[in-house]
Amino acid sequence: MIWVPLLLSAAHLVSFSLWTIWISFTPSTLVPVSGWVGLRNYTAVIASRNWQIAFDNLLLFGSAFVLLSLVTGFMLAILLDQRIRGENVLRSIFLYPLAVSFVVTGTVWSWLLNPGIGIEKLVHDLGWTSFRFDWLVDRDMAIWTIVIAAIWQSSGFAMALFLAGLRSVDADIIKAAQIDGAGPFRMYGRVILPTLWPITITVVVVQLQFAISAFDLVRALTNGGPGIATQLPALVVYDLMFQRGLLGRGAAAAVLMLLILLAVLLPYAAWRYVQQRRATHA
Repeated sequence: MIWVPLLLSAAHLVSFSLWTIWISFTPSTLVPVSGWVGLRNYTAVIASRNWQIAFDNLLLFGSAFVLLSLVTGFMLAILLDQRIRGENVLRSIFLYPLAVSFVVTGTVWSWLLNPGIGIEKLVHDLGWTSFRFDWLVDRDMAIWTIVIAAIWQSSGFAMALFLAGLRSVDADIIKAAQIDGAGPFRMYGRVILPTLWPITITVVVVQLQFAISAFDLVRALTNGGPGIATQLPALVVYDLMFQRGLLGRGAAAAVLMLLILLAVLLPYAAWRYVQQRRATHA
């Protein structure tokens, strides 16, 4: 019986995607209309300043967020793998952000980073009046506030996967490396980390999916501002469809987002297929 809801979900996903693609080739504005405008909506979206800024921000946000959350998650996993006292408490603390929605995360971080009520004001009240931490209202640095909040939210996910991977490494391999005189850095860099390659790929793909589709975190934290300095593609789609009433252009932007997402998912699916084929014939 589980196939029934799965088939209904798949049918809804495919039909809505096809409808969005069709709308992207029509002159639709407030309501869907028939007609054919070719690639006009796509060229208009790609040529717009909003989209160009959003795409540049996506490259910066995606690369910084994925890399830093990967490193943070791996370091936290190494810390917990030392069998330290209070491991269960620390693990719960690190995983807690996963239980919080991105809207709540964005709202709380917007309070913390607000120069008038957050960290900057606290430090000023302590007597250090020359301290400045106004990234939230700085056009050049505001995108990094989204990176910080996203890393806080998602590093626990990377930590959980890496910790499971660290504890599944063959103990004989570690003993052999220790007998050869490998130190901690050499042990993790040349022995343990290569065995975690499949987990690393999985974490990167999952985090990239979040980066490409990020909306609620940015909406709650900066709302794309100051100005349009922190626009991301999902906010451009929302702006075109629901604020400007340009349904055709919004659909074109959504299809462009889908193509970016497929550029990540298809190589990953091909890699998984090759891995499974090798495992089957091994």
